Amino acid sequence: MKVCVLFSGGKDSCLALQKAMEKEEVACLVTLVSDNPESFMFHTVNINLTRLQARAIGLPLVSFKTKGGKESELEDLKRALEKAKEFDTEGVVTGAIKSEYQKSRVEKICKELGLECLNPLWHQDEIEILKDVINRGYEILITGVFAEPFGKEWLGRRIDSQTVKELEKLGKEYQINPSGEGGEIETTVLDAPFFRKRIEIEKSSVSFHRDSGKMEIKKAKLMEKNL
Repeated sequence: MKVCVLFSGGKDSCLALQKAMEKEEVACLVTLVSDNPESFMFHTVNINLTRLQARAIGLPLVSFKTKGGKESELEDLKRALEKAKEFDTEGVVTGAIKSEYQKSRVEKICKELGLECLNPLWHQDEIEILKDVINRGYEILITGVFAEPFGKEWLGRRIDSQTVKELEKLGKEYQINPSGEGGEIETTVLDAPFFRKRIEIEKSSVSFHRDSGKMEIKKAKLMEKNL
């Protein structure tokens, strides 16, 4: 089946993309660029980097802007998926893990458009997902933190085995989602096995206020991979 993948550039959408590549024909990526940093549906941190990530992967990107209103962003998503149908797509892949809010709304839009909705990460264990992306060789940075106990020192940190151990411990201690699907953290993928080129950051900045902050990637470039 030919599919499009809802793509944020974070670890979950990248893993969902890779899993889709293993079973389906991925025709394009679909990204919603929201003006609302507190979007109900979409990842926002470094979302503009998806254009460079799409080039690194070698797939066309359907990118739509949205003001990020609770209902209007769903209409914008519908328009984006209608555009993706120009690639003869029959299905939509999401990186949803446990968010019934996101999953149900995407499924509703897919039904209206006659598309199948695929959720390859649905109800998988969050820690196992983190271990999976590490084992697959992803290079991932934490680029957003939005809840206790995450401080400024977490911004720009690479997710490795030690980081996963800490996230698992904090998840139990603070009753938070260790993979960040509840909005606790956001991530940016710089490299993965299916990337034809890797991304190198040239310029970035960190901002932090009270219990939230972001690492903004201001300039980045594609680099050849050492095969």
